[in-house]
Amino acid sequence: MGNKYSTSEFISNVFALFCTKLFYKNARLIRRPVYMRGKSSISYGEGLTTGHSCRFDLPGESTKTLIIGKHCEMGDNVHIVAHEEVVIGDNCLMASKIFISDTNHGDYVGDKQSSPEIPPNGRQLITRPVSIGNNVWIGENVCILPGVRIGNGCIIGANSVVNKEIPDNCIAAGVPIKVIKRWDEDKLSWIKLEER
Repeated sequence: MGNKYSTSEFISNVFALFCTKLFYKNARLIRRPVYMRGKSSISYGEGLTTGHSCRFDLPGESTKTLIIGKHCEMGDNVHIVAHEEVVIGDNCLMASKIFISDTNHGDYVGDKQSSPEIPPNGRQLITRPVSIGNNVWIGENVCILPGVRIGNGCIIGANSVVNKEIPDNCIAAGVPIKVIKRWDEDKLSWIKLEER
């Protein structure tokens, strides 16, 4: 079953396709508007598709801080901040309104924590790399925090806050996130984890 676009959406997509082929070589479709701060810091594989109003905040240096694999699809309003490194694997599917960041205004763990007396915008930027594996599906309104690794084959439930590592082939959800199912290769099914 194909998508049935309105006339205005069809025209918008044709214009976006033209701009994609002109400005984003190898991408499939970058829908407009797109907000790209520091474009020189992004690297992406063939087939990248984004929804409307995606935003990428990058340092704009020669170093690639946002690395996106092949055939990734993002919904509308996905916001990615990558000042150190955000790596997204191949064949990832992201719903809309997702926030992924490797950066914090201030440090809130360890020996030298940031003071609440300093305005947030004046606090030192602290970065921790983020890694998202291959074949990952991320639901609507998910927030992925600095220092997180999401393994291959994972599903992240809608409205989750990902604040810790998620192993390969797991379904995880919640605030804060927790693993609720794992893929069983022998049974070829998702097995619900026991409550603890």
